[in-house]
Amino acid sequence: MATRSRLFRPLLYTAAIAAAGGGVLYISYRPRNIPGSEPALVPPPKYGEEGHLDPPRFPLVKSRGEQIADLKRSSGMISTLEKARGVLGSLTGPGVVDQRVSEAEPYDLLVIGGGATGSGIALDAATRGLKVAMVERDDFASGTSSKSTKLVHGGVRYLEKAVWELDYNQYKLVKEALRERKYFLDTAPHLSSWLPIMIPIQKWWQAPYFWVGTKFYDFLAGSEGIESSYFLTKSRAMDAFPMLRKDNLFGALVYYDGAHNDSRMNVSLAITAALYGTTVVNHLEVTGLEKDVNGKLIGARAKDLVQERDGKKPQEFSIRAKGVINATGPFTDAVRKMDDQSVQEIVAPSSGVHVILPGYYSPSKMGLIDPSTSDGRVIFFLPWQGNTIAGTTDAPTNITQNPIAGEEEINWILSEIRGYLAPDINVRRGDVLAAWSGIRPLVKDPKSKNTESLVRNHLITVSDSGLLTCAGGKWTTYRQMAEETVDEALKLYDIKTSPVLEVPHISGTERMDDSAPLDGTCQTHQVRLIGAHGFSKTLFINLIQHFGVESIVARHLCESYGDRAWTVAALSSPTEQRYPVRGIKISELYPFVDGEVRYAVRHEYAQTAVDVLARRTRLAFLNAQAALEALPTVIDLMADELQWDSKRKDREWKDTVQFLASMGLAKSKLSVTRKDVESGKAGEYDEHERKLYSRHDAPADTMESDSKFSSGEKPVLKTESAVNK
Repeated sequence: MATRSRLFRPLLYTAAIAAAGGGVLYISYRPRNIPGSEPALVPPPKYGEEGHLDPPRFPLVKSRGEQIADLKRSSGMISTLEKARGVLGSLTGPGVVDQRVSEAEPYDLLVIGGGATGSGIALDAATRGLKVAMVERDDFASGTSSKSTKLVHGGVRYLEKAVWELDYNQYKLVKEALRERKYFLDTAPHLSSWLPIMIPIQKWWQAPYFWVGTKFYDFLAGSEGIESSYFLTKSRAMDAFPMLRKDNLFGALVYYDGAHNDSRMNVSLAITAALYGTTVVNHLEVTGLEKDVNGKLIGARAKDLVQERDGKKPQEFSIRAKGVINATGPFTDAVRKMDDQSVQEIVAPSSGVHVILPGYYSPSKMGLIDPSTSDGRVIFFLPWQGNTIAGTTDAPTNITQNPIAGEEEINWILSEIRGYLAPDINVRRGDVLAAWSGIRPLVKDPKSKNTESLVRNHLITVSDSGLLTCAGGKWTTYRQMAEETVDEALKLYDIKTSPVLEVPHISGTERMDDSAPLDGTCQTHQVRLIGAHGFSKTLFINLIQHFGVESIVARHLCESYGDRAWTVAALSSPTEQRYPVRGIKISELYPFVDGEVRYAVRHEYAQTAVDVLARRTRLAFLNAQAALEALPTVIDLMADELQWDSKRKDREWKDTVQFLASMGLAKSKLSVTRKDVESGKAGEYDEHERKLYSRHDAPADTMESDSKFSSGEKPVLKTESAVNK
């Protein structure tokens, strides 16, 4: 027996080790289904026997005017003319008006703020059967929500701090974010994608350190993860990222995170909420909060800023609601002080500057993170929309509507980039196509001395009057923040949810509703956003075949609008060319087409040229100069849609050029006229600007010629030339 035991014990140990190792290998390399790679939930339309194709027919949101009428109706403020017209469009017979238009219909919730958090709250509440209104002073994603690093991530940086500082709050934030990261790809696969991110390793001992860290990151993600992190040797790292500096490079670790189109995600949240019945209005400013005799909030006063832009004096009106939610990001404390002037501020604003560089600075499908910059901050270097985004800084700042990225911050980012790119790559200030500053609404900790020690967790507070505030957090956790806020609102305002019985046919077909069971509970983790139902990786082929749009344009439309790309392509003008058949670009450098401008106005509540250039398309974020050159076209297209007069068009020009200054447009361009742009003069630079901003060599910087011709001699062959003998 003893001999048998000695023989079987090593075999048993070997089998156990093999089983454990096999388990680790299986977990690391098991087959996985990547969201977005599966066929569309709603297949694209097919051609009939006679070659006819019937494109999808999608439901429409209410017009902006109808939405404002609904807001007024909540407090009984509705004009006699609107009553006569039957605002609800529910005439029961000739001359008979639905009497409901004269009754006050208070909302369950009024959400102030149309960023990621506010739009997420509106969608969550609407899909629980509540009557919801959401108003935004500027535009959806006009602030922090459009100026992110474009990552959907758990936060490797936060995980490291959680481990070394034994900070449970940081750990909880990472765990929560990793779960939410997966929901992005499930509910909006057209706007989100997985992105491998490389961590360069200079010293051999860093390899096991980063390997353990990335594997722990994978482990925390669990079933919400997709691909596993892996190690690259020096040669393979250089092959994957040829721009890297070779000296002292030992290898690299690659891990996976998510990336997304932030402002289009925000707009999609708002429009999806509108389809589920939310009253959604942008460019509507809350001027004050209203209370009852007991000092409890019963609503707010607001005015339409679009009327001001049209040269009219807007009338203030009241919006009635059982509960008011403050989700205004950096402007959180301003709304809280409308409620109580003596309230202590809870937001510590932090500036995050990003720069956009040409696409050749990075591989098209891999990003890079530098975890040890010169001052200890983390910097990302990521492909985005065909260009390269680099950032970010993290420093205290003042709150302004459109903050401008300072030269000091821009130069710091460029300096850090030079540190890890090959020395033969000349990182020029002139290669910066756009630069912007976003304001992070970090929750203030009175004990912290700098913004780096502030936790990115969100904070939900309630004032004595009943103002519910959600502050802090980050893009990745917007949905969780919204869920917790609505949960709190239900208890605070004693509101009851109900099943949503009339589910809108967002997919464009009455044969299929969203898979989420809208039974009154939170279902936003599986409520697909507008555009997601009919999206697939091959949808762009259908657009090319049906509309004859350019391949790069078709891909862009599908990745920005999902199945609504059918509508955008249909709204695009014929080119009068053999190919492409449709889609006139508003900028020759980028795939944005005229149909997007029309779609933005008709279906996404775009009211200004900045709405289109910055948030519906991303041209202002990709290239400030290109946005300036596209501005005349955008203004003309919007003027046709919205019947702008010459004064409104002039105001749009001035306001948009001023906005582009916050996107990195050269100072000398702020005084250019429309005639300058149309004549090509806006692309001219003086000597100083040529060195700083242009993508061309100045005359004094031209290379010495290899030609053998004398100066002034015509470069043509003569009969006596040696080559002719």
